[in-house]
Amino acid sequence: MADARWIEELTRRVVARVLSELPAEPAPAAGWWSVTGEAPPPTHGLLADDGRLLRGWIDLGASRMGFCPEACRTPPDLAGFIDHTILKPEATRAEIETLCREAAENRFAAVCINPVWVGLCAEHLRGTTVAVCTVVGFPLGACETEIKALEARRAVQQGATEVDMVIPIGALKGDEFRVVYEDIAAVRRETLGAACLKVIIECALLDDAEKVAACVLSRDAGADYVKTSTGFAKGGATVHDVRLMRRVVGLDVGVKAAGGIRDRATADAMIAAGANRLGASAGVKIISG
Repeated sequence: MADARWIEELTRRVVARVLSELPAEPAPAAGWWSVTGEAPPPTHGLLADDGRLLRGWIDLGASRMGFCPEACRTPPDLAGFIDHTILKPEATRAEIETLCREAAENRFAAVCINPVWVGLCAEHLRGTTVAVCTVVGFPLGACETEIKALEARRAVQQGATEVDMVIPIGALKGDEFRVVYEDIAAVRRETLGAACLKVIIECALLDDAEKVAACVLSRDAGADYVKTSTGFAKGGATVHDVRLMRRVVGLDVGVKAAGGIRDRATADAMIAAGANRLGASAGVKIISG
């Protein structure tokens, strides 16, 4: 079991590594600091956009910012934790329509589907409380960052209100932390203000130190959630991984457990470990006990 001091030290090292790899900061544009005499804010950090969007909000008078309250809330019942999911490649239109109907009837948090079905789900779920979640860079995370950003943009245009992206796993394992950070930040820019962003770190392919690094990078690049798994790797969610991820990201970022959650007991165990969203294709079975 990873202890708090180990997590803290590893977090410090990851942040230092990312900051050391960022280019020199450009001269800041004029803002509130130009009239108050205060030092200008740092231009790197959340959103990895040189802080322009963040500074713009501050200039307009914002003193607190956030987007996805879902990441911090506790749903009132088990159904509210569940992203009702079909990500298999052979899914048919009829199956997706059934998924939407079940999600609306049971008041699941969201449906999670491949991008080709976003428009259909948005149409079927209009007027309900069910979110439309889709995936980006799925399931390998091994496409170019520009393609992930374009996928996210297109998904939002078609009605997605949540996006689950896969990190470049090879880059993380190769200690290319800046690559991972900028990959996440690029998708964050396309979803900010329009869709909740969940970052899939694929725990089954990582050791604990890599999981901590992935969570730190996701959190600092602006993710609303970190997510355990795609469901396509050699393993899914575990209580150990959920507990570790929660300890790293704290209470301000959500944790989504996905992969292998097929019954009520497993769902309850994940929630007890710190998950506040569950990805499952067996949603109806789970809430039926």
